[in-house]
Amino acid sequence: MSFTNEQLERYSRHIILKEVGVKGQQKLLNSRVLVIGTGGLGAPAAMFLAAAGIGTIGLVDADVVDLSNLQRQIIHFTGDVGKPKVKSGQETIRLLNPDIAVATYQEWVRADNIRDIIQDKDYDFIIDGTDNFAAKFLINDACVLMAKPFSHAGIIRFFGQTMTYLPGQGPCYRCIFKEPPPPDAVPACRQAGVLGVMAGIIGTLQATEAIKYILGVGELLNGHLLTYDALAMDFHKVKLSHNHKCQVCGDQPTITELTELIDYQQPVCDLKG
Repeated sequence: MSFTNEQLERYSRHIILKEVGVKGQQKLLNSRVLVIGTGGLGAPAAMFLAAAGIGTIGLVDADVVDLSNLQRQIIHFTGDVGKPKVKSGQETIRLLNPDIAVATYQEWVRADNIRDIIQDKDYDFIIDGTDNFAAKFLINDACVLMAKPFSHAGIIRFFGQTMTYLPGQGPCYRCIFKEPPPPDAVPACRQAGVLGVMAGIIGTLQATEAIKYILGVGELLNGHLLTYDALAMDFHKVKLSHNHKCQVCGDQPTITELTELIDYQQPVCDLKG
């Protein structure tokens, strides 16, 4: 692959990094990342992936832009209110970087469509930017069964967390959290609140993990949960262990086929996206 003069200038700060260089930038331009949830976490993640030159970005979301989203979902603007989030996100990415191909899926991920969405462009890495337990467990289980690396994250109030799963290497999301809590066990999204910049901090970390994975550089957060307390300005990295009784990646899993994926009914969110 050869670079145009415009691309050489656009990606020059990447190319001079020895960890990236010309070959690394080519890897980024040839890569495909799926962002599930074009909200608080998915918005900054998608924008930095586009700026970095990820060649194909998939955006999944059935929702439309609401005025209350704009406090943190920076891929959308006031004029986008009422517009499908995937369309708004696609338009912003194209303005930011016309090199990027953007695939849109205006639907919620479900047990009966998540495989087709992931396989549509044979995505290299998945970013979970959703805001509810049902989607998080579904994404985890599908990615484990399909051997796809993914980044989990969540934010609420002044707190955020993120972890990365690599196929066959370390624990998955279900290893740590096992199953969704009962309904009403955690506060509803609109009751809890979230500091807007939390989305930028944690969503950008997710984009960083995707870029590092594609480049094959640095240490990823597989086997670790990174938490962030904005009030204390404290990051804490917790080592995680594989759960040998995990339903999807344990020694004797009970979820072994994509046809066995579960659509949990969870009207509230655990960590707000």
